[in-house]
Formats: sequence, C-alpha cells, structure tokens
Amino acid sequence: MKPAVLLTRRIPSLVLSRLRAACEVDLHAEDEAIPSADLRARVAGKQALLCLLTDRVDRDVIAAGADLKIIANIAVGYDNVDVAAALERGIAVTNTPDVLTEATAELTWALILAATRRIPEGDRLLRRGAWKGWALDFMLGMELRGKQLGIVGLGRIGSAVASRAAAFGMTVAACTLEGQATRAGSSSPLPMPTAHMMPLDRLLSTSDVVTLHLPLTPATRHLIDRAALMRMKRTAFLVNTARGPVVDEAALAWALSERLIAGAALDVYENEPRVHPALFDLDNVVLAPHLGSATSETRTAMAALAVDNVLAVLQGAPPLTPVPGR
Repeated sequence: MKPAVLLTRRIPSLVLSRLRAACEVDLHAEDEAIPSADLRARVAGKQALLCLLTDRVDRDVIAAGADLKIIANIAVGYDNVDVAAALERGIAVTNTPDVLTEATAELTWALILAATRRIPEGDRLLRRGAWKGWALDFMLGMELRGKQLGIVGLGRIGSAVASRAAAFGMTVAACTLEGQATRAGSSSPLPMPTAHMMPLDRLLSTSDVVTLHLPLTPATRHLIDRAALMRMKRTAFLVNTARGPVVDEAALAWALSERLIAGAALDVYENEPRVHPALFDLDNVVLAPHLGSATSETRTAMAALAVDNVLAVLQGAPPLTPVPGR
C-alpha cells in the first residue's frame, strides 16, 4: 500500500500529481486553514504531514500523528511547528530554505521603495481625486543614495537584500543575534557588499532604513519594541518581511503616530491575518498581505521541495532540508 499523507492546503497541480503518484493523499482543499480538531483527527494514521506556516502543529497534533515520519513545512520559517516534540518522537521536520530567497529579497526592496517614496500614499490620493497638480514641495520622500541600510539578520535573505544595496548607492550595516547563523556570501547572483557588523543598538541609531530578516524565537519576539523604535532616527524607515511578532505592532503604531520614525513597511503581522487597527489610520506605513514568497515560480519551488523531503524520508533516505533541533 502507498503511504498516507495529509496535505493541509492545495499545492500546484504538477507537484500534487507527483505526490499522488507515490502516496495516498488526504487533501484539505478549503481556502481556510484546517481547524485544529480536524488536523488532529486527520493526521492519525498518516506517515507524512505537509503543512503551511498558518497550521499550528503543536505537541497535541504530533501526539495524534503516532505514525508520522516527517512534518514538511512549506515555508522557510518553522515557528508554527513544535520541533522539540517532533524530534522526541523521531519525526523529521523540514522547511523550504533557499528557494524563496530571491523573491523575498525583491519584495523587501519593493517595500523599501514604496515607503521611502510614498508610492501607496500617492496612489490613494490620486484615487480619491485629491491631487491638485505638481508642486516643488509635494509629497517629498527620502533618496536612498548615500544612506545606510541596516540589516538585522544576515542569513540567506538578509544577504540577498544586502547584495542589491549597491544598485541604490547605499552602504550596509548588519547585526546578528547570539546563536544566529551568518553567511559569508549570498546565493544571490549579485555580489555581496562589505557589511559593517555592529551591535543592534548602534545599527538602529545610525541606519536610515532598518530591515528585519531573522526567525521568530523567544529571543526575537518583540525585538523591535518601544525602546528599540526610540533609538531609531526620526527620518528612518522600518521594514519587516521576517515574522510579525518580531515587531511589537502596538509600539510601532505609537511610534509612527508620534512621528518618532518616518515610516514603516510590513509584510507580516503579529496575529495574521489580523492587523493592529491603529495601523490602518496611518499614511506613513505600507501594508502588504504576506507576499514575500508570492511568485508563481517560488511558491511552486517551495511545494516541490516539501514534496521532495516527504518522498525522500518515506523511501528511507535522510531529509533534504531538515530544521535543526532546539
């Protein structure tokens, strides 16, 4: 008999057909995340679980999946999975690194440009018929050339973001937290510039744009809080394409409303899909609905890598991209 697999959301048809050729697939085909009770019930008897970052795979779910050999998360982050509980039971946990690096780096720069040049704000103004014509002092933004880009987390994505900085004439400062990996280079086709490594406090106080590229851990939750925001320049911009809870959204809304920083751009949120309501009233924040990896090429590659991990483990081989134990 084919091994049984639970897939918590639709994936591209070509990838799904490859999975179905080797496994019996129980597919949750709804647009909404699978309810917790259904996840626990349906994981029973399955040898593999393919899930998304919106699925909470906690200790109870893992206990219900007594036959699981692998949990394949279709995301680079894996804070939605209780990795320790899985490894205690000998269950491999995998993610999808590398394949989404370039797409997320591109989206980061899109947000930087959108925020610093006030593009969404201008779009809204035009749509409501409020533009009165060109003026010398109208909607002035910040030029990037000669400014410092501060990268918090110089891993794959942070390095790819840094590799694009020279095109905009920016210098790069970077910091990593204790225990976080850094990369000497980048998988990006662009050269990795020299990054001036510095402590977080100094990076925050000297950078014109601060962009976050680090995983969600107990140490990084609310890393950017009121105190951190108060260290930033009043002319600076904050960008987050990492994980929502790295930023205290209430503190950010306060800092933006008080003009303690010039602006922000967010692709991720503390309680997705909910967004702190105070952010909706502010013109100096750009809000995107978690689009970091949202290209056809990248989402297909993510699903394909997750399926490759499942097929490898079910065939008795080691996983291709295992996450480290904690």
